[in-house]
Amino acid sequence: MTQLIPTAEPFFFPGSAVGVLLIHGFTGTPKEMRWMGEDLHRRHGFTCLGVRLAGHASRPADMVRSTYEDWLLSVEEGYRLLAGAADHIYLAGLSMGGVLALTLSAQLPVRGVIAMATPYALPDDWRLNYTALLSWFLPSIPKNQADGASGWFDQQAQREHVSYPRNPLKAIGQLNQLLGVMRATLPQVSVPALLIYSRDDRYLPLGSLASQAYIHDHLGSSHKEIVTVTGSGHVLTRDAARETVFHAAADFIHRLEN
Repeated sequence: MTQLIPTAEPFFFPGSAVGVLLIHGFTGTPKEMRWMGEDLHRRHGFTCLGVRLAGHASRPADMVRSTYEDWLLSVEEGYRLLAGAADHIYLAGLSMGGVLALTLSAQLPVRGVIAMATPYALPDDWRLNYTALLSWFLPSIPKNQADGASGWFDQQAQREHVSYPRNPLKAIGQLNQLLGVMRATLPQVSVPALLIYSRDDRYLPLGSLASQAYIHDHLGSSHKEIVTVTGSGHVLTRDAARETVFHAAADFIHRLEN
């Protein structure tokens, strides 16, 4: 049995017929989505499920063995579970979780999608095509400096944050492939979409303004919104502007349900 990192377990809060599937990011854990799930359940009564993506919240070696198809399957399995408890389902993802949410919102019968701090691509680098080979010599690489304490506004939240300390190189190649799938899928997304970004996100590849513009412009949805916050780093669901993020997500859902 896989041993999970303490406090990083998946979560489920049963509530109303409105369900929210919460999807964490690359190297992250369900913990980074838990406060959002608690808020949407406590204040709005929604049924909330926080999934654990394959290879995450355990050991970095587990992530090295996982593929982007495994991550998509993790979300699909979460959707099937949540569909047994809720009638109207929304996908809400952070960073790579947003990539997964947008991709699957074109395939699953969901009411809407919420993508937070979501990239559209990685910086152009020839090594991305050879990560599986290069990983034999360099299994992992350091994270962007902005992922450390300097990239957060809420230092207590940063100290309590749980994720793998380095980026597995092979998994970066899988992320790059997933981003390509998302870009090809965006025109097929027809459900309402909410994009949330921080102007102060220094970790997001290619920047938040470029990411939100690309995804917004290529989405097939006729109903698409952007909310931009300040005073937050990349992990919008844990950092200082989280209440604004939670409120924007809940307001989006309520407007679609009424």
